[in-house]
Amino acid sequence: MLTIRNLTYRIDGRTLLEGADATVPSGAKVGLVGRNGCGKTTLFNLICGELSPESGDIMLAEGQRIGRVAQEAPGTEHSLIETVLAADTERAALLAEAEIATDAHRIGEIHNRLADIDAYSAEARAASILAGLGFDAAAQARPCSSFSGGWRMRVALAAILFLEPDLLLLDEPTNYLDLEGTVWLETYLQRYPHTVVVISHDRDMLDSVARQIIHVDGGKLVPYRGNYSEFERQRRERAEAKARQIERQSAEREHLQAFIDRFRAKASKAKQAQSRVKKLEKMKSLEPILDETMPPIRIPNPKRALSPPIIAADRVVLGYGGTSVLRRVNIRVDEDDRIALLGANGNGKSTLAKMLADRLEPMEGSVIRADRMKIAYFAQHQLDELRPKETPVEHVQARLKFEEDEKDVRARVAQMGLAGERMDTPAKDLSGGERAKLLLGLATMDGANLLILDEPTNHLDIDSRTALIDAINGYEGAVILISHDRYLVEACVDRLWLVADGTVAPFDDDMDAYRALILGNAKKGKAGDEKPADKVSAADRRREAAEARAALAPLRKKVQAAEKDIAKAEAEIAKLDAKLEDPALYTKDPAKATELSKERARWAKAREDAEEAWLEASEAYEAAEAGAAVAG
Repeated sequence: MLTIRNLTYRIDGRTLLEGADATVPSGAKVGLVGRNGCGKTTLFNLICGELSPESGDIMLAEGQRIGRVAQEAPGTEHSLIETVLAADTERAALLAEAEIATDAHRIGEIHNRLADIDAYSAEARAASILAGLGFDAAAQARPCSSFSGGWRMRVALAAILFLEPDLLLLDEPTNYLDLEGTVWLETYLQRYPHTVVVISHDRDMLDSVARQIIHVDGGKLVPYRGNYSEFERQRRERAEAKARQIERQSAEREHLQAFIDRFRAKASKAKQAQSRVKKLEKMKSLEPILDETMPPIRIPNPKRALSPPIIAADRVVLGYGGTSVLRRVNIRVDEDDRIALLGANGNGKSTLAKMLADRLEPMEGSVIRADRMKIAYFAQHQLDELRPKETPVEHVQARLKFEEDEKDVRARVAQMGLAGERMDTPAKDLSGGERAKLLLGLATMDGANLLILDEPTNHLDIDSRTALIDAINGYEGAVILISHDRYLVEACVDRLWLVADGTVAPFDDDMDAYRALILGNAKKGKAGDEKPADKVSAADRRREAAEARAALAPLRKKVQAAEKDIAKAEAEIAKLDAKLEDPALYTKDPAKATELSKERARWAKAREDAEEAWLEASEAYEAAEAGAAVAG
């Protein structure tokens, strides 16, 4: 059990935790959430003893082992499997002693202890964990030094999972994982036999793993039962209840003050007035739950429409230095496509993204692009391209080809989700999430026709990810997305491409099916499955598929237009309903009530017509889409 009592910690005059309390029972699965910079990682440092609190206590059960991923990735010449096995220092020491021990009694003790800690199956367990995190048998035998920093961090994660501590602390464990590794880790943590506390901005991970949420809020540790979705619901309900309570208290204050003001001067009422003064003074003001609404992110829409397709690749081979990574790439992107690239790291997702972004020339085959197409490409490694000493305002000014008023420049920066003083903060002093927003804003500020996002959510907290989802869904161009965040993928795309087995193919199912495929519970949808040949030539099939897909674009626009009409009608109906719910309207101005009722009926008819149009357009679109799939 982990117990935190009256914990206070300040840094540079800023209070992160003040009088914070929390209890984590043994075996609990806890999600630690809160805005970036609120003190989550600091709390981990306090629990591990790396920092000392100003006051308060952190209590652990006697002998409880704490495990946390090392901040520096291993870069030795030891193999991956050796590095993971070495994490269990007791096992390593016992095995070393067993090699030199001569006393029969001690030898017996050593082997009994080795059996107790399941030491003889350790290599198999370590290999299984490494495999789950994306390392095959050949990779496990390679030295750590041969891998990049991101892959080494996976080894560090594997080592701490193998050690299986009593209290496992994980700080953004998915930042270095692909979607496949993330899904495996979720499943592993669900079965983990001890206590887990995880800091994560991945909603799906928190929903899958956590059974309790601790919210770092205003220096306090506020517990909620259930997963992240339950936390959001409970927090919303608490905020609404607090708002009603504040409203009632405000009304009571006004009533008391009115009585005091009216009767204080009257002798007969002075005593009652004075008692109300005391009551008013004793009434403790209720503080509202702070609205942590994230500044919105806006992605500029394309400045001009393009004729479909905007990109078409035929028999393309992609690779580096004469070595191919992807072959037989036959794809098409239309002006309003929303496509996610699935597949394990190393399979070629980023390679395909670079080709689509016109940053990698094909080794073979042809790529046709729409004339005058603008492409916005975002990848995490580009964060290093920001100039450390320049502010977001200065970055934007440098990109503009003509003079703009400072007010207009600041308005552009605000659309990137950077408000207030953050506009004038040097890039080196911005958080990782803020730098990512700036980079995305710079990439998209010219009104691109195609937006390519390669892991855009690293360093973004949950609220920022929500703002990004809203921005992507409000953007009218095409989107290619690579992300380990399933929530983002499911919220933003309508097509899935699986990059695997050296090629790219449609994945004609949903993310749940892909999750099952990753975990080995599904056998369909695998890229590269052979299809029986038919009598139609491959060229004819490609031509028919292209024609069928081209017919989808106008139908998709009709569906979207009908959806907008439905939304507009529902918004107007909601406004009118709010007015018509006022009982005084019918007595004070019955003519107005009649007029509003008629207007509501007109909007209700408009909604009905829009729904009918949506239904017809949707059926036509689905039929055309099915035809395209058959043709393809």
